[in-house]
Amino acid sequence: MINEVRNTVLALLNKNNNGYLTPEEFNLLAKQAQLEIFEDYFFNYNMWLNKRNARMSNSQSADITRGYIEVIDGFREAYYDLTKGPVFYELPTNWYTIDEVFVYKIPLSSSNGLEDLRTADRVSPSQVSRLLSSNLTQPTLDYPIYYMAEDTNNPQPGNTTESGVRVYPRTYSSGDNVDVAINYIRYPLDPNWTYSSIGPGGDPIFNAAATDYQDFELPLSDFALLVVKILQHAGLVIREAEVVQFAGQEEAVEQQNDN
Repeated sequence: MINEVRNTVLALLNKNNNGYLTPEEFNLLAKQAQLEIFEDYFFNYNMWLNKRNARMSNSQSADITRGYIEVIDGFREAYYDLTKGPVFYELPTNWYTIDEVFVYKIPLSSSNGLEDLRTADRVSPSQVSRLLSSNLTQPTLDYPIYYMAEDTNNPQPGNTTESGVRVYPRTYSSGDNVDVAINYIRYPLDPNWTYSSIGPGGDPIFNAAATDYQDFELPLSDFALLVVKILQHAGLVIREAEVVQFAGQEEAVEQQNDN
């Protein structure tokens, strides 16, 4: 889909001689556009879920919420084992939001291991000391808890802090033979329009066989919205207010159709 999106964007830009986007510029704008649409999924899903609960949405083929669930599920990673760090269990660099955290014993006693998983309850850091102070609320391996933590001393590349999951009981330091896994939703992969050579007219020739090629991870139904958002950002790059205005109007129409 990425090649068709790029061709559409360039055709609209060239229609009034508004300018040209290099492959590198297009890839940067494509990444930003995909990220904005991806994050809007969760806002729109919540909005339509409220509408369905208020009986303002239909079911079956007209169930908008089901469509958002199906798209979001494409970014879901299940039972991902976390790396044990010196301070906490380190999250993968591509995590967007965490659904569940599991604690399980090693080795797994069952054939598929799912019977050994214990779902940890999420708490705030301020609650931990209160829970640990009472024998009635102390977490155990059967009833573990966790909270989101950050370590500014060991940042991930490109970040000022490193994110992780801190689990109680302190499984990473107590000697218990256990491990931690999560179900989480990841960010989409960065789109990358690749080319192999420059054609006779000076235009790069698309090459989907390149090792670093990456298509959009969004459904085809978002084709028009991708074009509009890339155009909107492209107008800022080439400093054409007309392009920004046109893309803004088209985006407003798309949002009105979604609502």
